[in-house]
Amino acid sequence: MTNVDVHQHLWSPSLVTALRARSEPPRLDGWTLHLDGEPPYDLPPADHDATLRAELAATDGLGLALVSLSAPIGVEWLPAAEARPLLDAYHEGAAALPRPFGAWAAAGVRDIDARATADCLDAGFVGLQLPADALADAAGYARCAPLLDLLEERDLPLFVHPGPASGGSSGPGWWPAMVPYVQQMHAAWFAFRAHGRPRHPRLRVCFALLAGLAPLHGERFAARGGDGAGPDPLVFVETSSYGPRAVESVVRALGVDAVVQGSDRPYAEPPQHPGHGLGGAAAYAFRIANPRRLLTGRQ
Repeated sequence: MTNVDVHQHLWSPSLVTALRARSEPPRLDGWTLHLDGEPPYDLPPADHDATLRAELAATDGLGLALVSLSAPIGVEWLPAAEARPLLDAYHEGAAALPRPFGAWAAAGVRDIDARATADCLDAGFVGLQLPADALADAAGYARCAPLLDLLEERDLPLFVHPGPASGGSSGPGWWPAMVPYVQQMHAAWFAFRAHGRPRHPRLRVCFALLAGLAPLHGERFAARGGDGAGPDPLVFVETSSYGPRAVESVVRALGVDAVVQGSDRPYAEPPQHPGHGLGGAAAYAFRIANPRRLLTGRQ
């Protein structure tokens, strides 16, 4: 039995080098990240030290910590010629991380290359992360269908993570995380219900940050003509940046079997109480039983 955190970020030296080689966003100037649509952000170097992060994971009691490419930086949306060196650098570095790290694969969504993604999955990545703004409507699902078909064929999960923010460069530093990211996840949750599940009936999917609390809108959804179906047993949400009140509300909406632990470390800290105040059974579900079902499809 292994405690799992499904949502962390850890930039390897190869990815850092590739971002520093760029002259346009997304790029790193030393340890300052420059993006379109967000203010410059200074990354503490220790946050991306694999040895230190492995020690933190051990302190957290984790047997597996899954890292992913930080989708808000926008690599997936770059033209293929620009995206490929960064994607290759990410995969190379993620594959070399020490235990207890594993990783989600990443893929370009502007120019779809399912063969390249298949090669990454063959190399041992646990599934595929895609940015939420690539899966916000029917057109997005049509464009990304080759990648999602591949996941279904391999019986591997999808992780939906906020993509690039827009319009937040002049606002307070918390604006992108609180407005564009949450809006993207809200849209992605309902887009999956409307367009993703009909096209991909066997796909397991996990939505970051409790899907922007979209599950709490179930009553409004039903009142406005929604299908009224109960929780989807192949759909999960992870808990990053949320505490007991939000988690308990989502458990009431979806059931305890839908929630998995995610911390978003180093951008947020894991909860002090793994069950978010809901008790030991919830902690076991969030950290062990539910991540196992997400990643393997097995109880």
